[in-house]
Amino acid sequence: MTDLSHLAVSGTEIALRVTPKASRNEIRMGDEGLRAYVTVVPEGGKANAAVQKLLAKALGVAKTRLTLIRGETARDKVFRLD
Repeated sequence: MTDLSHLAVSGTEIALRVTPKASRNEIRMGDEGLRAYVTVVPEGGKANAAVQKLLAKALGVAKTRLTLIRGETARDKVFRLD
């Protein structure tokens, strides 16, 4: 798991690209930015919830502090840390 605790500052906006139906849940830091891989299917907000939980764990914060502000139905998402 990638440690993103250095990004855990209130008001920070975190952009990432999501790949649903992956073989495992993980967040990777690459040349093009953050990528999140989740095993759930993208229906009914399940993938968004899985990404929120995974990102909160990597940041070391409660998942209720993360708000999805852009990309509810897109692969590119932006979360704000409250």
